[in-house]
Amino acid sequence: MGDDRDPFFDDVVPDALDGERVDRVVSMLAPCSRGDAARAIAAGTVLLAGASVAKPSQRVTSGERLVIRSDPVPTHQMVVADDAVNFGVVHVDDDIVVIDKPAGLVVHPGPGHRGTTLVNGLVARFPDLDPASGTVVGAPERPGLVHRLDRGTSGLLVVARTQQAYTSLVEQLQTHAVERVYTALVRGHPEHPHGVIDAPIGRSRRDPLRMTVAEDGRPARTHFRVDRLVEQVVDPIGVAHPARLAVLTCELETGRTHQIRVHLTSVGHPVVGDPLYGGPDRAPRLPRPFLHARRLEFRHPRTGSTVAFEAPLPEDLTAVLTTLRPG
Repeated sequence: MGDDRDPFFDDVVPDALDGERVDRVVSMLAPCSRGDAARAIAAGTVLLAGASVAKPSQRVTSGERLVIRSDPVPTHQMVVADDAVNFGVVHVDDDIVVIDKPAGLVVHPGPGHRGTTLVNGLVARFPDLDPASGTVVGAPERPGLVHRLDRGTSGLLVVARTQQAYTSLVEQLQTHAVERVYTALVRGHPEHPHGVIDAPIGRSRRDPLRMTVAEDGRPARTHFRVDRLVEQVVDPIGVAHPARLAVLTCELETGRTHQIRVHLTSVGHPVVGDPLYGGPDRAPRLPRPFLHARRLEFRHPRTGSTVAFEAPLPEDLTAVLTTLRPG
């Protein structure tokens, strides 16, 4: 899901890191080496409580806002073409590429992942996106990307092939002109058939890897509609077991990190298969979140005409739906 041109990191220092050196905090939250953190501090790209950090040994206080303006890891370490990366291409023209991302593929190098990503596959398949070609579209460490999907989420995202397309798509995301529709399977039955979850999202103070609804977080809005209520799930030998579930259509108005997963968990309906926010593991058991970006609509950057793309549920999620019963 998209970052709406956010800084690389912008959130409060979690309680667990209270009193730590700022270079160690940056290295943990980026993540990066202590050397990379020190160089970022020396370059003035690390701010604490609104002021540039003067030295790596400065101590942080929980609740202070930490801003890392750009990725501390040098970009040349990240963008290496890899033609072994598999992903679907729904549409391609001179300005954009629309990708159908498989679950399990990380979109770009970032916190928690420095290995092969969709970006590496993109620059292999579309060499014009490779910063080494002399043309940089967007950020060098994630060329062409204007939004993202979580690692475990499958489905559609659009990539810009020109700076003009990039600028247009970023503006459309910032003004909420891009329609992003998802299918989710959640625990429990929502009280209402449709609604809007309007709650700011920020980084958890207890666990730096998690996001949470927080008063001092960034504004976030998710629309949802109940498509189907489930009372039973059938196991592999054909026995039905009680399971209160719901199939939802979710539409993003904003694009915060883990937004749909955090918002649905906050109202008591975590996404099935979500290892970070999904609660106790029980049937149906999935190796990844049941979350799929099925529809993407926006204005084409060159023509201005509205274009829309659809991606059917992948086989692993379709198979789960066949085991669900209304009652």
